[in-house]
Amino acid sequence: MYVIVGLGNPGDKYAHTRHNAGYDVVEVLSQQSGIRLTRTRCKARVGEGRIGGKPVALCKPQTYMNLSGESVVALCNWYKPEPDQLILVYDDVDLPFGRLRFRTQGSAGTHNGMRSIVYLLGRDDFPRVRVGIGRPPEQWDLKDYVLTGYHGPEERKIAFDAFLAAARTIELYLEEGAQRAAAFANAYAGVAGP
Repeated sequence: MYVIVGLGNPGDKYAHTRHNAGYDVVEVLSQQSGIRLTRTRCKARVGEGRIGGKPVALCKPQTYMNLSGESVVALCNWYKPEPDQLILVYDDVDLPFGRLRFRTQGSAGTHNGMRSIVYLLGRDDFPRVRVGIGRPPEQWDLKDYVLTGYHGPEERKIAFDAFLAAARTIELYLEEGAQRAAAFANAYAGVAGP
């Protein structure tokens, strides 16, 4: 079973903010695959089904971002995915807005949700899709920036297109493997993908 986890903060207050990019990508996958996240399990909203012929659990942790590891560890204990079957998707301030990166392993970087996951899991050998949200303007506090939404139709379109491309990256990973997923994601430039 592939466990696909989108990181974010629960509640209407945080819906569609930059920090909730992971939630938004899981929502795209949910809509495209018809997998509804109707269960509450392991401190997460969960839906099970198939994508690219593979059994998957789509998950949105209901802990706050900094405690994401609590839910992810519980999900891993429940579903028992192999290391390459746990897929994380989340926002990244160190990537330009609308850009994507796919890696099969790596450090948590500056992302507090990922730090929680890597610390509590005790490993970082799992695939992840990072969705670029860009750096805040100079006068902005980082915390305030990541908790804001997208301004105007142009920013919303760039974000939504990136969510679609991130969902496609995950589909390609399931269908064709890590090399194909990485080639697609890493070439995506925030406009129509390759």
